[in-house]
Amino acid sequence: MKTIQIGIIGAGRIGKIHADNLLRLPQVNIVAVSDLFAGPELEAWAAARQIGLVTKDSKELIEHPEIDAIFICSSTDTHVPLIQQAAEAGKHIFCEKPISMDITQTEAAIAAVNKAGVKLQIGFNRRFDHNFKRVREVVQEGTIGNPHIIKITSRDPNPPHEDYIKVSGGIFMDMMIHDFDMARFVAGSEVEEVYAQGNVLINPVFAEHGDVDTAIVTLRFENGALGVIDNSRQAVYGYDQRVEVFGSKGSVAVANDHPNTAVVSTADAIVSEKPLHFFLERYQAAYMEETQIFIDCLLNDKAVPVNGHDGMQAERIALAAKLSSRLGRPVKVSEALALLQQNAL
Repeated sequence: MKTIQIGIIGAGRIGKIHADNLLRLPQVNIVAVSDLFAGPELEAWAAARQIGLVTKDSKELIEHPEIDAIFICSSTDTHVPLIQQAAEAGKHIFCEKPISMDITQTEAAIAAVNKAGVKLQIGFNRRFDHNFKRVREVVQEGTIGNPHIIKITSRDPNPPHEDYIKVSGGIFMDMMIHDFDMARFVAGSEVEEVYAQGNVLINPVFAEHGDVDTAIVTLRFENGALGVIDNSRQAVYGYDQRVEVFGSKGSVAVANDHPNTAVVSTADAIVSEKPLHFFLERYQAAYMEETQIFIDCLLNDKAVPVNGHDGMQAERIALAAKLSSRLGRPVKVSEALALLQQNAL
């Protein structure tokens, strides 16, 4: 059996999740991990998993002759140069979202991948969630007819730390980008126009960094369907992730996952569990499946399910939403880059 040799760049929370998932696959061997802050703690973590090389220098992984593929789990500002370097070295690439916060840089990264002929999968893990996959299947099967309205709710249980807010790229690029990808995924159509509104209702620290913590975006799809996405950085009852597609012949909807489905009914109240607390619990199986599928694509030379084009399209929608929020008007996705270049932000 062929074994895929992996290098992981970035050993924070998401990098370690991917590592532990990869280690569950018999066709995979993790050769090395790099992190700018590598030290005794990371070395002990790697040793416990029989990962032989720990380094602060990502080039050691990219230039390593035994490594077939690189997982890029470092900060967003490093993604493009790392993708370019890995592609030039002939390595296949799994990269966390977004590819970048600059459309032109993202285009350069994708061009490098295409030139090298390597595979690039983007970490939109929600596509692999058991609930959302079923929504897409129902739509594609034609069970609910032509999609008319897509509704997506995505609310975090707690806002991020200020240090993260400073570098996140804002709610549309950081948080709602998952929902933009999901909208394309379930609708089966590209987004044509967006109208975004946002406000600071949770913590003034978001305003201090030019961001909002509460937002609603309406979408117009090329197939004529309409969409609504709502985001909040704080849902006190837990991680709120719901999708509905309403069509000409019916609708399909999925609710939150819960620790259990028991509903206790008494004279005083009807009580059920809160939703699973955060993305690590909610999407644990989805992270595993996206990893398995990426490795299968490498072993069997198949196209990856979420490629650079998908990453680019989600970023284009996010940019249009950001512009719309600032300009106070609908923005066509096709005009977003030109507006940015005119210094509309």
